[in-house]
Amino acid sequence: MILQALHDYYLRRCADADPANRLPAFGLELKEIPFIVEVDVTGALIGITDARQIVGKKKIGTSRLVPKGVKKTSGVAANLLWDTAEYVLGCADPKKGADKAEAGAAVDRSERLQAMRNAFAARLHALPEAARADAGVQAVLAFLASDPLAAAARFDAFPEIAASNPVLSFRLDGDTELVCQRPAVAAGLVEPDDAEDTPEAAVNGICLVTGTTAAPARLHTAIKGVWGAQTSGANIVSFNLDAFNSHGRQQGANAPVGPAAAFAYTTALNALLARDSRQRMQVGDASTVFWAQRDDPFVGELAALFGGDDPDRHVQQVRALYTSIQQGAFDGERGDNRFFVLGLAPNAARIAIRFWHAGTLREMAQRIGQWFNDLRLDGSPKDPRHPSLFYLLKAVAQQGEAKNIPPQLGGDLLRSIFAGTPYPITWLQAAVRRCRAEQQVTYLRAAAIKACLCRLDRSTHRSDQSTREITPMLDTANPSTAYRLGRLFAALEKIQEEASPGLNATIRERYYGAASSTPVAVFTTLMRLKNHHLAKLENRGRATRFEQLLAEIIGGIDDFPGHLALAEQGRFAIGYYHQRQAFFTKRDDAASDADAAAPAAAV
Repeated sequence: MILQALHDYYLRRCADADPANRLPAFGLELKEIPFIVEVDVTGALIGITDARQIVGKKKIGTSRLVPKGVKKTSGVAANLLWDTAEYVLGCADPKKGADKAEAGAAVDRSERLQAMRNAFAARLHALPEAARADAGVQAVLAFLASDPLAAAARFDAFPEIAASNPVLSFRLDGDTELVCQRPAVAAGLVEPDDAEDTPEAAVNGICLVTGTTAAPARLHTAIKGVWGAQTSGANIVSFNLDAFNSHGRQQGANAPVGPAAAFAYTTALNALLARDSRQRMQVGDASTVFWAQRDDPFVGELAALFGGDDPDRHVQQVRALYTSIQQGAFDGERGDNRFFVLGLAPNAARIAIRFWHAGTLREMAQRIGQWFNDLRLDGSPKDPRHPSLFYLLKAVAQQGEAKNIPPQLGGDLLRSIFAGTPYPITWLQAAVRRCRAEQQVTYLRAAAIKACLCRLDRSTHRSDQSTREITPMLDTANPSTAYRLGRLFAALEKIQEEASPGLNATIRERYYGAASSTPVAVFTTLMRLKNHHLAKLENRGRATRFEQLLAEIIGGIDDFPGHLALAEQGRFAIGYYHQRQAFFTKRDDAASDADAAAPAAAV
């Protein structure tokens, strides 16, 4: 299903009316080319062009269509008309320690460089006769037959090339395109030689992706861009040990996919994972990509919904989503558009599928809208109305640092959002644990706890009064004992603060952890202390209102529990947060301090 969806996406991108959005045809790939070797028709080197562009703080090569690269191993394998300076010029890579090698090793290195140059020239000699007769190919062959290293050393760009071993390609003097893009060369690539990509003595079989008859590809193109995977790329489909093989088959024959289908799905996935792709996002260890069966603007905005670099744009995207759902924008044909989400994670030389979701655009929009509803919580003007996923994860990490985010939490959370299932219990555990460890219930932690509890109660269809759905603001009618205990703790802390202004630490720093987990061990002491604090209040009207608030809260508590389970500790944190927010919520100017009958939320 995954490979089929990627294959279909590739075919759609190939037929795109906008050339900038088209994916490479079979046998080609987009490659960043930093330097271009300029030759004339005789093969003489006339210049080396720096084709890099500044992106951020780095110089990045210009992406160009080139023949599909071969899989690089420890052996010698050259690409057609483009490769590193080792293959093109015979220039030793300093990163491989050639300068520090012993005499015997230096000889071996020299022989290997010569083998690389020979392999590069051999790829050109293996082209069809019509392609070999092309003026550009003849010029490159003449250049390679001379002393390319000495010729390149005359130009200013050579020191940088020698130091970094960049990718090089060729262009004929007077052309605007590369030699590998000339029509005669491109015509020779329509049916590329797949001898290296099909198993030995392979027989035609049924391709698992297209259902057509084809000899299976032996090796599939590496997937690049997955965070934490090998920089040279890793595979989704690969078999490299006998234990993985079946019925004597080797490598790709164990999961037969035709060369064209293998090229299609790998090209599509590499495009989705590209550095500048708007259809990918990184959350924890999960590199997530998404696409639709048909083009839709929602696809390009999905990453921004979960928090981009611009907070204002993020808020606008969320508002637009709510408006679109309310106005029925995802009804009808648009809502039936199939939508796909794929989460990938590194796994040694392979790529693990963290999650896969296929549904309609209507379902996806509703689930993302529900995500933001679950998070909705009243806060201060400085708190984000629609917190981004990254900051929600940071809020539950130790010391609030991204490096301490539990590695699998981001992927598990995304899977829950897209599938509409309960959020991972590890998220609730992390949020409750940070509240206890730091004795502080922040807006982001409270939002995370509220989302987890709301989704958990909804998914288990719990309708008893003790699990009343948590509201964004203070709910004085909530009968949950844990919720009321959180409110009670906040009220006792507020009384202490007003009775002894300027305290360096309140009961929160000393008692929050125990109060939220073993209430009976703490609240009997705190209830005795509050009498002393109330007596110190000079404003007796204020003291009376606090006493009324305490009576209202305690009236719904039968007894102090000996222990609170994880979910109840979360309700305690929400009750505490709600009551603290209510204390600092501005009341109507008409309310007077003498109004003893004011609701508790306005105290």
